[in-house]
Amino acid sequence: MSSNLASPTKSPKSNLSAPGVIPAQGISAMLADGRIIAAAPPVPGQIQPASLDLRLGVEAFRVRASFLPGARATLAERLADFEMHRIDLRDGAVLEKGCVYVVPLMESLALPAGVSAVANAKSSTGRLDLFTRLITDRGAEFDRIATGYHGPLYAEISPRSFSALVRPGMRLNQIRFRQGSAVLDDDALAALDADEGLVDGEAHIAGGLGFSVDLEPRDDDLVGYRAKPHTGLIDLDRIGYYDPADFWEPVRTRAGRVILDPGAFYILVSREAVHVPPDYAAEMAPYLAMVGEFRVHYAGFFDPGFGHAAAGGAGARGVLEVRCHEAPFALDHGQIVGRLVYERMAERPEILYGRDLGSNYQGQGLKLSKHFRT
Repeated sequence: MSSNLASPTKSPKSNLSAPGVIPAQGISAMLADGRIIAAAPPVPGQIQPASLDLRLGVEAFRVRASFLPGARATLAERLADFEMHRIDLRDGAVLEKGCVYVVPLMESLALPAGVSAVANAKSSTGRLDLFTRLITDRGAEFDRIATGYHGPLYAEISPRSFSALVRPGMRLNQIRFRQGSAVLDDDALAALDADEGLVDGEAHIAGGLGFSVDLEPRDDDLVGYRAKPHTGLIDLDRIGYYDPADFWEPVRTRAGRVILDPGAFYILVSREAVHVPPDYAAEMAPYLAMVGEFRVHYAGFFDPGFGHAAAGGAGARGVLEVRCHEAPFALDHGQIVGRLVYERMAERPEILYGRDLGSNYQGQGLKLSKHFRT
């Protein structure tokens, strides 16, 4: 992918004092003045409209369990308790299904007071069931970076369905920076929907914009995909290369219902087509656990311009990455499974999802990751 941003060595104008999600030009300014430190210059497409892709470093640590450093320790101090062996990634290395790895990232942070951050897996990472979370020194939560954090960043990677071949510089997760808080409450979200028509139908607003699962096929009986249990590995550099039939089983129904099997991973799609206006960003949040024995979403960022007419879209449906837990669960067409939480941008991004980037999923419907042939 390519970006229209100016070189990050120049500090572009950006109003980082305004509350909200920091846009692409603000991220570029943070790279230029050292609030984000990169071990190698940023590459084209790494700066997204409202987030920064994070790059794998040169080595990985195979660990015996997932862990957090906790408030009193750095990750390096805790790693001795969990490390099994080290893996050099420079010639490519396989991260095996069912194992847990910690990888130091090329980016580190020197955040000013008042700026916090949140991380999430990239869309393609989530669709491959590569469970990826961000860890910081003295961190008590995954994917959350407190205001004013100074220190390195690490990715915890646990391939769940497919083993993956990775190399330094690959981008599996992304980080979004916030100045203060600008989450829309339900009244503000309802007003935005009245102005913009965020969804192609009735808006269900309660703690965000609710979305439901689509299990009524339009042309045939295909409603999703289920990961096969025994497959080859996926080289993350191979785009449009793999035959879906080698990795996925089609999920079919004409009854508007599928029964999810415990431990299985599914790709489904939302019934609603949604969009994100240019002055806003959104994050997919899982629905309440009490609605069923499953989890929806591994990759949760929706950038400004997603599905929006200003970025060449006409609404886009959300791809749902679904894993069933302890018991089989019957999922019905139209069942609400998650919600989109909208936030104001600190200022409008200079680039939008879909219009200015080679975005793989603008205008999407049911779609596997970019590694598979269509």
